[in-house]
Amino acid sequence: MANPYLPNWEYIPDGEPRVFGGRLYIYGSHDRKASDSFCDYKLKVWSAPLDNLNHWICHGDAFHTRADRDHAADTDWADRQLYAPDVVEKDGKYYLYVYIVDSPGCVAESDRPEGPFRLLQRYEYHENDEIYDRGSFIDPGVLVDDDGRVFMYCGFTRSYMVEINPENMYEILPGSCIERIIPSLPQEEESGFFEACSPRKIGDTYYLIYSPNRGSRLAYMTSKSPTGPFTYRGYIIDNGVDYPGGNNHGSICEINGQWYIFYHRMTNGSIMSRRGCVEKIKILPDGSIPPVEMTSLGFEESLDPYEKQSADTACYLTGGCLITEKNPFVFSVTNITDGCVVGYKYFDFGTDNSSKTMKLLLHTSGRGSEAAADVMLDDPENGIFLGSCEVGTDDGIYSAVLKKAEGRHAVYFVIRQKVSGSFTWAFEGRHLFDLNEFVFLK
Repeated sequence: MANPYLPNWEYIPDGEPRVFGGRLYIYGSHDRKASDSFCDYKLKVWSAPLDNLNHWICHGDAFHTRADRDHAADTDWADRQLYAPDVVEKDGKYYLYVYIVDSPGCVAESDRPEGPFRLLQRYEYHENDEIYDRGSFIDPGVLVDDDGRVFMYCGFTRSYMVEINPENMYEILPGSCIERIIPSLPQEEESGFFEACSPRKIGDTYYLIYSPNRGSRLAYMTSKSPTGPFTYRGYIIDNGVDYPGGNNHGSICEINGQWYIFYHRMTNGSIMSRRGCVEKIKILPDGSIPPVEMTSLGFEESLDPYEKQSADTACYLTGGCLITEKNPFVFSVTNITDGCVVGYKYFDFGTDNSSKTMKLLLHTSGRGSEAAADVMLDDPENGIFLGSCEVGTDDGIYSAVLKKAEGRHAVYFVIRQKVSGSFTWAFEGRHLFDLNEFVFLK
């Protein structure tokens, strides 16, 4: 499954990946297409079998702060949005930890990893409620250690850690709070803590993945103890590199021997409309994680250029173009103007000695302008030029014969406006067309 890895109509940011019983589960916030605020009043759970990460199943709603047509509210003290949950397993039970905007968050439990989750207890913490915004434990991430001890990491602009009583999974142990568990480096330093704690233990090393002051990144620190001290090691991914960036939140997970970083990207020209993406990563013997680029791959090794590609798998958007939902089935690259670049990584064109050319089909929505898409491999400026596809004024499918490509490459569409004469200045910034989908033909 390419990025985004869930069906087009599902917006699940802040993804916490967890493997339970042969399945990969994604716990995250729930965004809405046209919202003017982050997140929703419900949480949803999706999962896929570990032997087929292209087969995702929606398990429906898992928890609510407001009643809907099928469910009563699960909280009676708050009806605000639910942010960035986490779920852990302890002694055969599954525990959901969640933040509720401007309210005390809570813990809920279930006999099944997909829920639904029943309210267990709202957070009650009295040592210093002020640091928790009235006890709300912002963006909780939870670690069940090998010895059975349970730790929660949380915070916004300042990070905190508390230890949870493993006998009931909600009581904060007195005296366990550590403030600034992730060192609060000077705010001008982009590695300083902002939000989105997510703990993991790999071997004997504890990792905290988090959103640093440069909010489009996911950074990490490591320690030999769950209570620190933690040392900054670098960042893993940046969703704002040659793409309309925004806040980032996610974590790492090992699946079938391969490590991945789960994160999200912006859509609909909004930082409040986010969809989940995933990239392969490596954890080196010294515990470091080299930064990875954003790709269109998702869980795939390469994409097949000879299969129809939805335009919204683009991982490279420059010049002001962006991905937007036209309807739950069609996501397009829109706001395409002269000089925009729309890129995809990576396609495997294979080897074909029988021909010297191939064909490109672009499915576009017209905007009353004539344009051309130059097709480049590997680099939008200095890469291999395959040819150009002219795009007309109307909705339709436009084609071009290109030089044949072989092997694995990034593909970039470099957009040119087709105007000439003395009044080209009058067309600057004009919306040329929307790209809906495309395919290469042998």
